Amino acid sequence: MKPLITALLLGCSALTLLTAASAASTTHSAPGHHKTAKASPQKKKPAKKKAPAVDYEGEFVNFGDWKEVSSFLDDVANRNHWDRAELAALMAQVRFVDSAVQLIKPAPPGKPKNWQAYRQLFVEPVRINAGLKFWAEHRATLERAETLYGVPAEVIVGILGVETVYGRNTGRFRVLDALTTLAFAYPEAPARADRMAFFRRELEAALQFARKNNVDPLTLRGSFAGAIGLPQFMPNSVMKFAVDFDADGQIDLLNSPTDAIGSVAAFLVAHGWQRELNGAMVYPASVSPSMAWEPMLNQGLVASYLSPALQAAGVSTDYPLPETMKFGLVDLQNGAEPTEYWLANGNFFAITQYNRSYFYAMSVLELGRAIKQLR
Repeated sequence: MKPLITALLLGCSALTLLTAASAASTTHSAPGHHKTAKASPQKKKPAKKKAPAVDYEGEFVNFGDWKEVSSFLDDVANRNHWDRAELAALMAQVRFVDSAVQLIKPAPPGKPKNWQAYRQLFVEPVRINAGLKFWAEHRATLERAETLYGVPAEVIVGILGVETVYGRNTGRFRVLDALTTLAFAYPEAPARADRMAFFRRELEAALQFARKNNVDPLTLRGSFAGAIGLPQFMPNSVMKFAVDFDADGQIDLLNSPTDAIGSVAAFLVAHGWQRELNGAMVYPASVSPSMAWEPMLNQGLVASYLSPALQAAGVSTDYPLPETMKFGLVDLQNGAEPTEYWLANGNFFAITQYNRSYFYAMSVLELGRAIKQLR
């Protein structure tokens, strides 16, 4: 048993426009040290402090003695008809991982969002080159997924590249350690109770998956939040949406790129992807000074507006919009630079169900597009 583990942006002309716009607003440089024969003396700069090493192993805290943990194990045992003593023995081996608590904390307030800075983290040579290799190696599987689910290969390749660089960075935390820590020791936050409830559900799902697939749950490795494999599925998503795309009788998101490809496509379809939404997923837009369009922002991760309503509110684009297709207005903030505005269709918002971020969805599209253009 193995362990557990858009259509493009526009047409050619629009892709050229987007590439030019990105190049104009993004500066790339190759850092390096250049020696000179005679250098004027300079004061030594203080050495930068090294970031503390991430603690993946954690520490023993005897979770089983925590009242909330004990009640959780009672409920899980009853719901799943499991032996309560076995669960207690398993929990006795789970460790508290403070680094998971620190990593889950939101970034400190005050720093403005910057789409172009975010973009540079993901649409860059390492991911592009790895994506070219991945696409070449799994071309037939990507074509099969596109035929079956209607999700273009470049979208699947973009997601796997952004998530884990095609399996290079799948996470080194024991999933049970991370999930238990966050389920019962989530840091102080306005939605702390809801977040702990979420991670308790994910912890139970991880136990269910391990039991169903005869896997030692302590061997599951993933991110600090408990996400697993090439596509970084949370355990509930593994249970609900992952598919055995290589038909070997097992779902393995860590060691089977074929299962990962099929599972990403299946996830998107389950979250609103529509193969009939042909053409571009996003169109660059301009907004009028009247600000009548402002109420169209932040209306949920859904496409709600037809072209006439957008035009009436002062939103325009240089490209003809399909009359019957609905769009959402997306704002990509660029720090001190002007905000970019885009019109996005329902398939763009299906990608945001993978990660609830406009930045994320746009980086997926741009990475996939960059790889496709070089093929």
